[in-house]
Amino acid sequence: MSAPSIDHYIAGQRLAGTSGRTQSVTNPATGAVTGQVPLASSAEVARAVAAAQAAFPAWADTPPLRRARVMFKFLELLNQHKDTLAHLITAEHGKVFTDAQGEVTRGIEIVEFATGIPQLLKGDYTEQVSTGIDNWTMRQPLGVVAGITPFNFPVMVPMWMFPVAIAAGNTFVLKPSPIDPSPSLFMADLLKQAGLPDGVFNVVQGDKEAVDALLVHPDVKAISFVGSTPIANYIYETGAHHGKRVQALGGAKNHMVVMPDADLDQVVDALIGSAYGSAGERCMAISVAVLVGEVADKVMPKLIERTRALKVLDGENLAAEMGPIVTEAARGRIRGYIDAGVAEGAKLLVDGRQFNGAQAGAGCDNGFWLGGTLFDHVGTDMKIYKEEIFGPVLSCVRVPDFAQAVQIINDHEFGNGVSCFTRDGNVAREFSRRIQVGMVGINVPIPVPMAWHGFGGWKRSLFGDMHAYGEEGVRFYTKQKSIMQRWPESIAKGAEFVMPTSK
Repeated sequence: MSAPSIDHYIAGQRLAGTSGRTQSVTNPATGAVTGQVPLASSAEVARAVAAAQAAFPAWADTPPLRRARVMFKFLELLNQHKDTLAHLITAEHGKVFTDAQGEVTRGIEIVEFATGIPQLLKGDYTEQVSTGIDNWTMRQPLGVVAGITPFNFPVMVPMWMFPVAIAAGNTFVLKPSPIDPSPSLFMADLLKQAGLPDGVFNVVQGDKEAVDALLVHPDVKAISFVGSTPIANYIYETGAHHGKRVQALGGAKNHMVVMPDADLDQVVDALIGSAYGSAGERCMAISVAVLVGEVADKVMPKLIERTRALKVLDGENLAAEMGPIVTEAARGRIRGYIDAGVAEGAKLLVDGRQFNGAQAGAGCDNGFWLGGTLFDHVGTDMKIYKEEIFGPVLSCVRVPDFAQAVQIINDHEFGNGVSCFTRDGNVAREFSRRIQVGMVGINVPIPVPMAWHGFGGWKRSLFGDMHAYGEEGVRFYTKQKSIMQRWPESIAKGAEFVMPTSK
């Protein structure tokens, strides 16, 4: 029996692919093929963009309050079906069900923020900026905008983009990862049930051909992207070359500094959850523990014990703490990093390569399994320190003092997220001020900002000028227009050859 087809969604309808190219969708826990996703041609992308372009004028003219009411209905439907979405995530991504529920909840919070779009779109007004002249600003939608999203958050990351974009009056084309495409179609169905007009939200499944088609299409005005740094750089440069507004979030190497005065039990809990949650396949995962002074010898035995005790199970098992790796190729890449760490002299304390599917549960023998991996005495010149592994590998670096901890983090090419565990208020303040990273947690291991604050890193973790969602997202998906107005009765006779002033 052939696996079912996972379609595109264009102009309010699910459509089968016509390119002749497909990719298998698998359940990472079992390795079984569960679907076939079409990979769009440039012609199919053009069809989706045309549908969005056709829907734009009427949607942009829809009053913001009416657009917000569609978002309110969408919010209601999301809350009714959030567990269905979470199961779809677990089935194709592999993350544990409770983590998938958390992902959906964080996405829902962006929709909650987007329902406030009438307030968020308010402009500024100044009466009598000059004699008889008033001046005001307004924010207007861009047109057709697109989102290119990664496999690791197939619900939350698209929701960083399309609720704000659509509420602001744009129309949207989503290109999700072909690894876990089903949630995108479920969200499309819910939007239609919420009353969103056909063509305002479209989904094209695909790979690089679809991405490139969006980057060069003249009717696509803005691109939002989340993924690895090399691709983010490519998206930014190519999109900008073609005159588009681009917001491209890249890779990460997130550090957690552990000061000697920190609560060690809290530290271990934080490191285990943030390093191995979602099998480390998070751009905000902590992948480096920076252990300051004598704290290293105190914390390492606890880390070894907890890493070995991780409950690595099928994500549908509610006892699971960590699920499988998303694909066989990803597992092979992560294994390669572990091999490199050993070869370069890091001390391997827990080896996740020894884990096999039989330990994860019935039917999991052919899944893409890897256990938690723990390295100590990692040097800053090692590959496992410098590069983003995107897997359940925690590297521990020992430094003599706080200053050195700050220095090695600031020297790293990535600047996405960082954390510091301490009881010292001055250390916390100095860390927050001096660290060259976009998102900072003090005794918070994964400092993902809430929906109204915005998400984004620094350095090679972000290409573009604006962060995702929050008020930054509203600014990204709108353009400001300034209007100066006066009436004939207030205009003095005669030509004016001098630059207008406030006189």
